[in-house]
Amino acid sequence: MLATGETEFRSPGRCLEGERWRERCGPGISVRKELAEASAMETRPQEGRKGPPPRDVPPVVGLLLSMALMNALLYLCLDWLFISPRRSTEDPTRCPYGHFRMGPTSNCSPWLSCEQLRTEVRQMKRVGEGAVKRVFLSEWKERKVALSRLTRLEVRDDFLHGLRMLKSLQGEHVVTLLGYCEDDNSILTEYHPLGSLSSLETTLNLSKYRSTNTWQHRLQLALGYVAIIDFLHRSPLGTLVMCDSSDLPKTLSQYLLTANFSIVLNDLDALPLVNRSTGALVKCGHRELRGDFVAPEQLWPYGEDVPFHDDLMPAYDEKIDIWKIPDVSSFLLGHVEGSDMVRFHLFDIHKACKSQTPAERPTAQDVLDTYQKVLNLLRDTATSQTREML
Repeated sequence: MLATGETEFRSPGRCLEGERWRERCGPGISVRKELAEASAMETRPQEGRKGPPPRDVPPVVGLLLSMALMNALLYLCLDWLFISPRRSTEDPTRCPYGHFRMGPTSNCSPWLSCEQLRTEVRQMKRVGEGAVKRVFLSEWKERKVALSRLTRLEVRDDFLHGLRMLKSLQGEHVVTLLGYCEDDNSILTEYHPLGSLSSLETTLNLSKYRSTNTWQHRLQLALGYVAIIDFLHRSPLGTLVMCDSSDLPKTLSQYLLTANFSIVLNDLDALPLVNRSTGALVKCGHRELRGDFVAPEQLWPYGEDVPFHDDLMPAYDEKIDIWKIPDVSSFLLGHVEGSDMVRFHLFDIHKACKSQTPAERPTAQDVLDTYQKVLNLLRDTATSQTREML
């Protein structure tokens, strides 16, 4: 006997046992006959083929295969998102911390020690001097290098701060450190014969470099400058502010022009840190700043009637660097054919950089993205015009 609510299972054999089952099982037998006939009709065209007839894949197997494929795709996506980017950010041309490479084909070497600086480096002539360092053209293993020495003990803290920054920020945006000796107050870096950005116009007027005096190369220089500011604002140490920038000539002297016409930051003596988690802001120096080049928040806010006092001067953040970008870029763009068109396309972002309210100014990343878009746009336009002329 079956429990109430259960369905009785009827096999074909039981339906043949007697007449009393035919009435109950008859309809089921008729349906099975129809299905058998339909199946036979479908298989007749394939009777001429050799081998066993194909079997339908059970739905469960198909479901399992689909799940396995989805898991594989999910694994690949996670691997790409969380593992591959980490591998791709490793520059194979970069040396590990504490090492340097001079040229793309040389091997990595440890930073030179005090003993090596004293015995292997030959000091030649002075090529520059600032408030903190004197720079001498020198020679090491028949290579020209730059040897920086402390000017006076009163600014030794700034000298050592610059050394710490130089050690910590090594990369494509910063001059290559070759060695140092704190006992002798000396730093050895890679030498760039084209000098600082201050001499850019003189360099581009030389016959061997006139072919690079175009709006394309000049915009690339401006883009490189903004890339350095963006790097400082998002550095491994935190948000750093370029304080050695009280006027345009001073700002330009902080950067070097490389042989392949890129820009590297050379002077890192004044890079204070903005710490937003603690609310720590910065002040660039202890003297009153004047002029239109510095940001409005760097100016004495209490008028001429109140004498300047450093303790009363409000602090500020990295947006002072954004204010100065249009002026530096204008110098780098120069007045060659096509530079006015570049300025036209950069007008809106430069206007935003000059906002009187620091919080309304764009980030360095925003400016960098805009510069890259303008460069791509004008390049595509120039290419299209060239093709039409041909």
